[in-house]
Amino acid sequence: MTAHRNNQPVPPPQQTSSFWQLLRDAIQGTDQDFTEGSLTRALAVLAIPMVLEMSMESLFALTDAFFVARLGSEPLACVGLTESLLTLLYAVAEGLSVATVAVVSRRIGQKDPGAARHMLAQALMWALLAGIFLGAVGGLTARRLLQLMGADPGVWQRGALYASVQLGSAPVILALFVLNAGLRGAGDAARAMRVLWLSNGLNICLDPCLIFGWGPFPELGLDGAAWATLIGRSSGVAYQLWVLLRGTGRITLRGSKLQLDWRAARLLLRLAGEAALQFVVVTASWLGLIRIVALFGSAAVAGYTVGIRVLVFVLLPSWGFANATATLVGQSLGAGQPERARAAVHLAGTYNMAFLGVVEILCLLFADEIVGFLAPEPHVARYAAECLTFFALGCLIYAWGMVLVQAFNGAGDTRTPMLIDFVCYWLLQLPLAYALAVLAGLGPPGVYIGSLVSEGAVALAAYGLFRRGRWQQAQA
Repeated sequence: MTAHRNNQPVPPPQQTSSFWQLLRDAIQGTDQDFTEGSLTRALAVLAIPMVLEMSMESLFALTDAFFVARLGSEPLACVGLTESLLTLLYAVAEGLSVATVAVVSRRIGQKDPGAARHMLAQALMWALLAGIFLGAVGGLTARRLLQLMGADPGVWQRGALYASVQLGSAPVILALFVLNAGLRGAGDAARAMRVLWLSNGLNICLDPCLIFGWGPFPELGLDGAAWATLIGRSSGVAYQLWVLLRGTGRITLRGSKLQLDWRAARLLLRLAGEAALQFVVVTASWLGLIRIVALFGSAAVAGYTVGIRVLVFVLLPSWGFANATATLVGQSLGAGQPERARAAVHLAGTYNMAFLGVVEILCLLFADEIVGFLAPEPHVARYAAECLTFFALGCLIYAWGMVLVQAFNGAGDTRTPMLIDFVCYWLLQLPLAYALAVLAGLGPPGVYIGSLVSEGAVALAAYGLFRRGRWQQAQA
């Protein structure tokens, strides 16, 4: 053994120091080129801040549900129905963000930051145009939309303003999604993380203040939750613009010309359109599911809302691995390294499965205790625990499904997951859920069983098509 001059042994290399260095680099951000070097390190540097970003998002969703649940089952049911309507808006936002990640990451991989900046500016302009239109429609028709969703009179009467504020904030939502997608596509995951930590941190602080009238704040009840969310999101967009206009990161908006480039628009809108259809299919299916659950009363809808909130809480961090996969796939293909892209997918899927395997065990063991924190009313808690237990059984399926879908999207092959979703959700999930819940008389568990079957079909179909390799030739 090698010794110092004082005859003391030299300590072995400290793996813990390299771990803390990796963690520090991931959170602070680095100038690392993700098309070179260790793939495990690249995945970690991208995934860690994305996991933390999604963790804060899920923490806000859980906290929001906790405070709103104290107002009773009707406000909680209103939140669930409004979020189901918002998923259609999120479909557009996700479509634009998928397109943004694909085009920005591809150009960063090609070592062309000017083109990446131009495409981000184009995506932002389309996000604002779409947001203004959707916000006007949703904000003005919120009450009628709640009625069409099957809300009881007490629900839509108490929740009309809440839904109007949430739906009317579409321009802010779309801008938040697209700008963070640009940061992630460029590999600047640390700054994207800080955006959502700021936005959701404000949401969490303002929620109880505006709902219950703490301190100098007015007591706004359910409406206070909507205003807290809008303030938090708007602050996040302001921070994004400040970061991107400074011009010191991996990507900038400084010097961008705010005029439409129709050649770039055709590419963006093709990718965004196909990606948006993916999420329209998925979210319309979720709307269909909650509409079936609504046949069994407000308590069932409230319990379903709590169960899904908990599921989102445990699944959102794992989207960090999926989003990191999209960035690595896009940049690797831009650099002409398809094998590196393929290896990144397998690595991310393995880590994601390990993470969600632990989550599944915890949810199955402690479902009653978890939902009891959010659903103080026993009849709501019973529905919520049942929902969480069924959905937790699919965690390992979700792990691979979300990584594979994001791999296609990061490559610019947005059509393949769109077709998979259409077949598995509309042609399989909805008919099966209705048949089991209503025709077979299983009630809400029939909805959950139908969803589990369709998620398994998505994962199997995506894996089979991924192995064929056509995604490697996609244009972005």
